[in-house]
Amino acid sequence: MATNNEAVVEIAQTAGKFASSIVLQADNKYIDVKSILGLFTTLVNTQSYELHVHGSDAEEAKAAVAAVFAKYDLNVKVVAE
Repeated sequence: MATNNEAVVEIAQTAGKFASSIVLQADNKYIDVKSILGLFTTLVNTQSYELHVHGSDAEEAKAAVAAVFAKYDLNVKVVAE
């Protein structure tokens, strides 16, 4: 479980560096990736995720956040808007 905690913190910190809106879709829930609490409740129960990124630095944000998911072997699909 420690790995999940590290992943949550790193994902939220990485997302926080960007101005873009970064939302994780897990099942039928949408979670602001900058919210550590939202991530904690979601990453525990769900196996696959979709990342929705909107904003001025969206491309950089997608790459950075997706890299953190990959680092922790979390299955995320970046959705092209």
